[in-house]
Amino acid sequence: MKLKSHFRFNKQERSGIFFFLLMVIVLQGVYYYVKANPSQKETSFVLNTREQDRIDSLRIYQAKASIKIYPFNPNYITDYKGYTLGLSTSELDRLFAYRAQGRFVNSVEEFQTVTQISDSLLNEISSYFEFPDWVGKNQSSKKKISFVKKEKGTKDLNSATAEDLMEVYGIGETLSERIVKFRDRLGGFLVNEQLYDVYGLKPEVAKKALLKFQVIKVPTLDKININKAGIEELSQLIYINKSLASNIIDYRDKNGSFASFQELSNVDAFPTEKLDRIALYLSL
Repeated sequence: MKLKSHFRFNKQERSGIFFFLLMVIVLQGVYYYVKANPSQKETSFVLNTREQDRIDSLRIYQAKASIKIYPFNPNYITDYKGYTLGLSTSELDRLFAYRAQGRFVNSVEEFQTVTQISDSLLNEISSYFEFPDWVGKNQSSKKKISFVKKEKGTKDLNSATAEDLMEVYGIGETLSERIVKFRDRLGGFLVNEQLYDVYGLKPEVAKKALLKFQVIKVPTLDKININKAGIEELSQLIYINKSLASNIIDYRDKNGSFASFQELSNVDAFPTEKLDRIALYLSL
């Protein structure tokens, strides 16, 4: 009898249950109907491409204005640097694909052919391009372009003594010894732009020094395999301390072997602005 009492409802309760079930069925029906017949109404949102282009150009201009650009090798441009210079992702992708084939661009014209950037952008950024002698040295028939002017009697930066370097206005005894010490730790400069990495050497003084001293004889070196090296081996490179070496190995352990040097820009605390120089000492 007690069990029966739980299933006895008066007329008002039965009506309530009926309407509740009816509401559930109706809502379920509406849900499945809407899901099966999505709205075909076009959105009223329209992208103002002209205004968007203006916003993008202002953003790029602001980014470029806040970052001082030094001479660089366009073969080792990074995503970040490409963005600050105004290159689109498709233009960068073309360059990365070209470099992935083990090929180098050896002139301003070839850079434009590969990336397909506009003439106006090329004219704006090409003055910063620097093509070292070691790039494309097997393609001697191609004209090499350097935008760092040389004075008559330019000396080799890798054989210059501290006394030689002091001939440059702005480089005293301390800085000249620091340049030589930095060069020795590197095992010799590979490209001219590494002079900008010397601590305390002002960019304008470095630029002046490169009028008299440039990398003429490139030293040979054993490159470090980024996919096999441990913390100790990586931290031997002057640009990489033990903390950064540890971050590189952690990234490699989580994501697998590096397929390109561009992936290093994803490593925590990696100095992407120096990737082009660091890549000179690495192999895959």
